[in-house]
Amino acid sequence: MKWPASLQGRLGLSLGLALTVLWLLAATVTAVIVRGELDEVFDSALRETAERILPLAVTDIVGREDQGVTQRLAPIREHDEYFTYIVRDREGRILLQSHAADLAVFPPYDGSGFHQTATHRLYSDAALQNTIRITVAEPLSHRASVAREIQMGLGLPLLIVLPVALAAIFLAVRFSLDPLRRYRERLGARGARDLSEVPADDLPTEIAPLAGTLNGLLNRLHEAFEAERSFAANAAHELRTPLAGAIAQAQRLRTETHEPATEARATEIEATLKRLTRLSERLMQLARAEGGRLRMDRSADLRAVARLVVDDVGRASAKDRIALNLPDAAIMSDMDPDAFAILCRNLIENALRHGDERAPVDVTVTGDGHLIVANDGPVLPRETLKRLTARFERANTSTDGSGLGLAIVSAIADRIGSRLILESPRPGFSSGFQASLRLPTDVPDLRVNSDA
Repeated sequence: MKWPASLQGRLGLSLGLALTVLWLLAATVTAVIVRGELDEVFDSALRETAERILPLAVTDIVGREDQGVTQRLAPIREHDEYFTYIVRDREGRILLQSHAADLAVFPPYDGSGFHQTATHRLYSDAALQNTIRITVAEPLSHRASVAREIQMGLGLPLLIVLPVALAAIFLAVRFSLDPLRRYRERLGARGARDLSEVPADDLPTEIAPLAGTLNGLLNRLHEAFEAERSFAANAAHELRTPLAGAIAQAQRLRTETHEPATEARATEIEATLKRLTRLSERLMQLARAEGGRLRMDRSADLRAVARLVVDDVGRASAKDRIALNLPDAAIMSDMDPDAFAILCRNLIENALRHGDERAPVDVTVTGDGHLIVANDGPVLPRETLKRLTARFERANTSTDGSGLGLAIVSAIADRIGSRLILESPRPGFSSGFQASLRLPTDVPDLRVNSDA
């Protein structure tokens, strides 16, 4: 038999089997003890029967006119006679017998006391100087029948008690394991980036140390990740000033030189330093997305932030390529405006960088808080879409970029309890790319409600 995989199943099965074995063992021992006691009771009854009948038989036989004649006692009414007897003289002649006595079961007289044959238990006694002898017989089958009835009486309750006991054991085990089940649900509900301690106050004392060890591991992982994020953010922040100085020196070198080769080299150095500056900014944004507070205590209108980001990105690249669609009503959300700005900027810059340069980038924020950024371009394979949210992953390695934009967006989406959805081709078109996610707003999700 294969043991169940669950602890609840193992405890229930093991306790049920143990209860069944103990019950059977107790019933067997009880039956053996009762059988011994029954033998003593039946032997006592057998002896008392002989001792009570013998004086009566002696009086009857001595007072007869016809000596040596066998007399069979007639029953008063029909009944099962378990005790039969015969009375014999010294020569073995039958003087008196019960109505159901079978002479074949009575062996020759062999002295007073108990005797046993293959089928009967017998008791013999004598009176008048051993001239009148009585033997009382009881079938062994009668005793076996009574013993079987007692065993059935002890065993039959198992058919009722055992299922009830198993159900009670199952419910008791399930109730006892409820704290562990709740702990598992709390642990399973955690996000990938939530490393805070899992409450374990209601766990049994046998399992509480395991929960404490797990919380200790989560604390160490949290400290390690915080150290990594802090290092990345500090390193990126500290690099901004020297990088800005290096860019200024490269620009000055380019303006002061009159040699084409040196000017080209200075231009290449400046472009490299700018890429490094953008990478450091992305690293700071990633650290902010993974470690900073993304939800505020008060709500603000996200439309103003979206306009500001679109204007800023448009001035730096091509303003005419960005089509912003906002509702007339305010989009109130408790999301940190800086985090929302980082999210919008990365999605828009990613669409401008990797989309068709001749097609616009559509930026839409719906009234119920859905942010949608779509652009035209070649269709991306499904395998490519799955890995785009990984760090330093780019769909087209020939284009400029750090490969961190969608990773930052995905990190922010996880932190605000949403999910970044990437689609290619964009819905309703045969080409292009679309990124969308649900923002936390004060308005319920209309799409979910309508679908329900």
